[in-house]
Amino acid sequence: MESSSKHILLVDDNPLFLKLLIKSFTRKGFSCNSAHDAIQALELLKGMAPDVIISDYEMPVMNGLEFRQQVLADERLRDIPFMFLTGFEGEDVMYKGLDLQAIDYVSKDTPVDVIIAKINNLLHTVSKQRELSELEIKKTVAALNIKAVPDKLPLIEGFNIDFWHRDYQDIPGGDFIDFIDAAQYLYIILGDIMGKKWKAWFYTFTYLSYIRAAVRFGISGSDHSAAGIMQKINEVICDDEGLRDILSSVSLIRIHKPSGKFTYTGAGDLPLLHYRPLTRQVSQITSSGFLLGLMANGSYTEQEIDLAEGDQLFIFTDGLIDFAANESKKSDYALFAKELEQLLNSGQTFAALKNRLQDSEAMVDDSSIIQIHKPTTYV
Repeated sequence: MESSSKHILLVDDNPLFLKLLIKSFTRKGFSCNSAHDAIQALELLKGMAPDVIISDYEMPVMNGLEFRQQVLADERLRDIPFMFLTGFEGEDVMYKGLDLQAIDYVSKDTPVDVIIAKINNLLHTVSKQRELSELEIKKTVAALNIKAVPDKLPLIEGFNIDFWHRDYQDIPGGDFIDFIDAAQYLYIILGDIMGKKWKAWFYTFTYLSYIRAAVRFGISGSDHSAAGIMQKINEVICDDEGLRDILSSVSLIRIHKPSGKFTYTGAGDLPLLHYRPLTRQVSQITSSGFLLGLMANGSYTEQEIDLAEGDQLFIFTDGLIDFAANESKKSDYALFAKELEQLLNSGQTFAALKNRLQDSEAMVDDSSIIQIHKPTTYV
């Protein structure tokens, strides 16, 4: 791993020992954050995800084992390698830590250089394992020739539809897009498997298969409304034991092709952005439905969207609003909305936005955006 990526969180209630660790790790090329107790460490972890956590075992208020349990309970943090430092001896203490999936248990009498060597070896091993896993994913994608985004854009009279997608670090992830042309309707779907990082790719196709089946079933049945289809998808997801705890946000738009009427429903998705050139402003369109898989009754409702000539509608995943800041990930929906509004007011096209996004180096997640544009007609 490059030294710039070696970010460590050190937790110890002994200020002198903590200073020694910080100085030693910094000298070896680590970027260090520190906390004097587990409570402070948990607060820090709300805004960052270090490469490794090293924690004292015996601390006031919350000891190291309790701290480790809190970390394991957070899906975003549970896979971060965790090491205990302790002044205690005894197999009972060691086994308790290892039972909580701590990767090592080191005495404070161990020379700091030896501790650092252990961490370097650990991060090297983790890096190699990740590289192998990513390589396997890429091989699987190539062998199966299956994709989570379409190759072609849909054609519908009176509207132009386009999209942009990029996998984080070129590794297939959890975003998925689909355009389903069914009878008199076109369904536009944008989804994002929550958490799981690059492992989310394995779940996207199960979700897509359920969505496609629900649309076809809805079209052939009595309820082909956007909300009805979303509810059917959610019920099947909740009944699938293989998808337990695998949640997803989804935006679903149904376009009635003869009339051009839009109906929208969402499941835990980001508010859509509606740009009106007459007002030169973007406005939000929000949904009230829960994430798919969260509970059997997802409370899905639908609403009509009226696009006037020249209007543009944007559907996007949180990769567009997330960015790296001080070795952590921040989100700013309002900032993205403002920048999009400024770009459109300057007369730039969606093609220009795609080029801008493609050149961006600030993205920290899979990113997807769909544009629906109702062009102006001239008589």
